[in-house]
Amino acid sequence: MRKVLHIITGLGAGLLLLALLSCTKGDLTVPTPENQVEIKEQEQKMTDKIQLTISGTTLPVLIEDNVATRALVSALRESSITYTARDYGGFEKVGALGRSLPTSDTDITTQAGDVILYNGDNIVLFYGSNSWSYTRLGKIQYKSLDELKSFLKAGGGNISVTLSL
Repeated sequence: MRKVLHIITGLGAGLLLLALLSCTKGDLTVPTPENQVEIKEQEQKMTDKIQLTISGTTLPVLIEDNVATRALVSALRESSITYTARDYGGFEKVGALGRSLPTSDTDITTQAGDVILYNGDNIVLFYGSNSWSYTRLGKIQYKSLDELKSFLKAGGGNISVTLSL
């Protein structure tokens, strides 16, 4: 039994060494006292907020941690994104993002304040509710439904929306 365990342990260590050797320096971030703060900050940013600005007023959006938000935050690190959103169905503002993001769609019943990715390249800002297969990006932080509807200019036609960090 001891011999078998020694062989298995030796094989496991060899596979681990092979896996480590096959990684390039850029593939592996080993926590050290020097980079521990940076790693924590990167993890924290994925549960932080992005800013949503319409007509000079800004509200924070508490973002989800998923493949779409990581791609969005990466794009926003380079520059803010501005797009035009229009009313649709009496419960949402929707607009083309101008780029595609990876999706992880699930059946969702949205609520007012939800920020949703639709078809990988449209952002939907809800002031009502709908059920569909979406990728959830986050939730607008607002005080009342009236404040949210006023902010989104619900029913008021096209708006210019800016996303930023």
